[in-house]
Amino acid sequence: MKAPRASVYRAFLDAESVKHWMVPDGMTSEVHAFEPREGGSFRITLTYDSPTGTGKTTPNSDTFKGRFVELIPDALVVQVIEFETEDAQLKGPMKVTIMISDAEDGGTDVVAVHERLPAGLSAKDNEAGWKMSLGKLAKLLQTP
Repeated sequence: MKAPRASVYRAFLDAESVKHWMVPDGMTSEVHAFEPREGGSFRITLTYDSPTGTGKTTPNSDTFKGRFVELIPDALVVQVIEFETEDAQLKGPMKVTIMISDAEDGGTDVVAVHERLPAGLSAKDNEAGWKMSLGKLAKLLQTP
């Protein structure tokens, strides 16, 4: 994306930014808690704009909580995330490692590696949601 590494890193640690970009299309986000420091926790609800009956927490929402495991300024964000759900197929902590590096074009590359996805969460759907979100992040950070 065409933004400095420092700006990209800050967007992962700013609740207001996260509210706007870390949400797939067709959903809105509410950040309930957000402590951007190693060991700090967060809790976020994503609500479908149109009722779908496919939410993980309620028929129309996905709430997840997590914590920041490791933070290296302008380079790395490691989180452990877990859905709030009664569905055993969607339970369990996931590890998300976000690597931020210089891109050849002078911008910034972002690679997000997801480990331990719950059995009920398809890798394809997870990837699609993250692609949408990272596209929103790129637009949010666009520089003229």
